[in-house]
This record gives sequence, C-alpha cells and structure tokens, in this order.
Amino acid sequence: MGNPLPDAVVFDFDGLIFDSETPIYRASANALALLGYDLTIEGWATVVGHGDAEGWAALQIAVGSELNRVAYDEAYEAQDRSWRDTQPALPGVVALLDALGSAGVPIGIASSSPSAWIEGHLGRLGLRDRFATIASEDRVGGEAKPAPDTYLLACADLGVRPARSIALEDSSPGVAAARAAGLNVVAVPNEITRHSDVSAAHRIVASLEDLVVADLAHLVANRP
Repeated sequence: MGNPLPDAVVFDFDGLIFDSETPIYRASANALALLGYDLTIEGWATVVGHGDAEGWAALQIAVGSELNRVAYDEAYEAQDRSWRDTQPALPGVVALLDALGSAGVPIGIASSSPSAWIEGHLGRLGLRDRFATIASEDRVGGEAKPAPDTYLLACADLGVRPARSIALEDSSPGVAAARAAGLNVVAVPNEITRHSDVSAAHRIVASLEDLVVADLAHLVANRP
C-alpha cells in the first residue's frame, strides 16, 4: 500500500498559479527608474510574498533609499501592466489540480493578495471551481505572510490538520508562513524568487510539473 494522502494541499497564488510577478516587477522597476532609482530582480525578490506594508519597507531597503509613496504610486500607475491579464496558468498547475481532484484531496489557496484579485484571475483562468477555499489577506485582517494566518485560515476552512497538509509556495515569506502554521512545504521558485532563500522548505522543485500526488503523500508520511 502507498502512503496515506495529505489532508489537503494549499497553494500560494501569485508566482505559483500564474506569473503576476514579472509584470509587477517591470512596472515597479520602470516607475523607480523615472524617480532615479535602480531595482534589480534580486532586489525585487526580497519584496515578493509580503503584504503591502512589509513590501513597501522591503522595497525601500532594496533600492537603498527612503521613497516618496505618492510619487512612486503615480509613476507605477502610469505603467502598462495590462499584459498580466493574458498570462496563462504556469506549467504543471492544471495537471496537478486534475490529479489532486481525482484523488479527492481538498485544495485551497493562502495568499497575501486581496480576494478580488485572486477571484478575478482564477475566473479568467477557468480555475475558480478547483479551490474549496481562498484564504486572502483581507480575510485575516491584513495579516500577510510571513504571518501564518492565511494558512491557518485555509486549514480551518477545509477542516484539516496542518501537520498532515501540504503548502505549495514560491517565496521566502510564504515558506516561513506555511512552516509557522505547521504545514509541510514544497517550494517552487520562479524566475524572480529563485533569487530568494527558500531553503526552509521541506522540498524544493523547479516546477509543479515535477510533482505528483504520490510525492506529496510521501512528504507527509516522512516528515521528520
């Protein structure tokens, strides 16, 4: 007999289900260039995964200067980010959702993004009905990652044990949040977050294409 299935699998959203991070990085970098600052991908990687307040603080550290929020927001809003709305689901997402659904494993999302953003893109991608719950930052009073609140809420919504569940993450704050909530964590860094430290994850893979349900069952069964 194989290992028992995980109680649930909880996905991060941005940068894991679709690449929202590259359009946002380019818009941020262009906005900062207009203000006289340089933002590298490595610097942006330290911003990804945080909520608004923590992300703003990290952005100022990344460019090495205090920034004028009003001036930055105006420059950012002037950038064309519309192409993010044509980004497909990342490789392996649909196949893994299909496999989890066939196996009867509950699936949720835990994200530092607001629910409207997540719902809109899931609807666009035709994936909304795959997720039994969306634990977004507005549902936990703005307590964004690395706080564990969104993961704890997702597990509570699904009625599952964090220690028997899997988190799929792409960023350092996300890995920290999932571990603090007690989940088993698989990190799937993307082209931006591969510049961040996700070594606290229980497993690191290059793509969701590299995961099958048996791998996730094995991870839960063999947790130290």
